[in-house]
Amino acid sequence: MAVREIVRMGHPVLRRSAEPVGDPASAEIRALVGDMVDTLRDSGGVGLAAPQIAVSSRVVIFMVPPERADSEAVREVGGVPLTVLINPQIEVLDPTVVYRPEACLSIPEMAGVVPRPTRIRYRAVGLDGEPVEAEASGFHARVVLHEVDHLDGILYPMQMDDLSTFGFVSELRKAQEEQ
Repeated sequence: MAVREIVRMGHPVLRRSAEPVGDPASAEIRALVGDMVDTLRDSGGVGLAAPQIAVSSRVVIFMVPPERADSEAVREVGGVPLTVLINPQIEVLDPTVVYRPEACLSIPEMAGVVPRPTRIRYRAVGLDGEPVEAEASGFHARVVLHEVDHLDGILYPMQMDDLSTFGFVSELRKAQEEQ
């Protein structure tokens, strides 16, 4: 497997819908996921979508480390392990919106406050071709929604409704410290 270059905002693959995966258990998809895992680990991020490494396929991977979990139940089980979702679908279970900061490996050094539903269900297929289904809330839901957005050509600034919260992380931190 290999660490791949993460493409940045402006790259054409990030602006279009990714292609559905026909055979989730294929050697090609296994190799893609292997590269995505290596790339995610190298980047220090929590999620990655195939378009972020310039592959137009409906594949995302993510994890929620226990220290990032915002639910005691998720922390107690050690977070959410590395998960592969192929051809994922999202169902909003609670439309209540929460505003939280987000960042993205394809928009380095920047962040912004993004509204997201608080609770979702996701359905997909795993690398073994078996169905994957889970409910997620809080940060877990936010990560899944963020990554699945990539599959539809959506970057988090496109979800923002107040661009005054969008900026360089270093400047946002300075402003927060000054308050």
